[in-house]
Amino acid sequence: MHASGLIAQARLSSNSARESVRTGNRSLVRLIRDRLNLKKVYGGNVQTKRTPDLLAPGLWAMEFRIARSFGDNDAEAENWSVNLLHPYPGNVSVIGDGIKLVAHEGCERRAAIVIGFEHVPARISLTPLFDAFEAVARGVMRLPITSRVEEDRDDWVHPVHQRQRVAAWEVLNPEGRRTPNCS
Repeated sequence: MHASGLIAQARLSSNSARESVRTGNRSLVRLIRDRLNLKKVYGGNVQTKRTPDLLAPGLWAMEFRIARSFGDNDAEAENWSVNLLHPYPGNVSVIGDGIKLVAHEGCERRAAIVIGFEHVPARISLTPLFDAFEAVARGVMRLPITSRVEEDRDDWVHPVHQRQRVAAWEVLNPEGRRTPNCS
């Protein structure tokens, strides 16, 4: 299964995901774990962990970040883009997640996933942020990531977070090859 299939299987209802926007990354990860555990392919074995955020043993090691440029009060958030771009190991960013995933010693395939939120139409688009992440990840940090896979949803009723954008990149092994799933 490719990252696009992973995104589709983890799709959440707008109500449950909307609550996770308010309560944060850990809450969102638990919701995705619960959703994936309903799928036969995962056999109820998906686990939340410290590193990676979610582990589907033998299948996927996944790290998640939330990107939202506005708070629930519709005020522009400060430093929100740091969640994607901070280019140092051990920091809370998708680049830091990519570094951790490259070092993951399991046989699982690895994915860095960003769940972002925008207005409709976007007052601050996430596209330049995603593009900047890819440029820094590939060009500066030399992280072996695949092309972005993205799914957008506009069926939200939240007054601020009207569009959900889920972007995922498979993180390849240090040699730049896809890690085969466990036998």
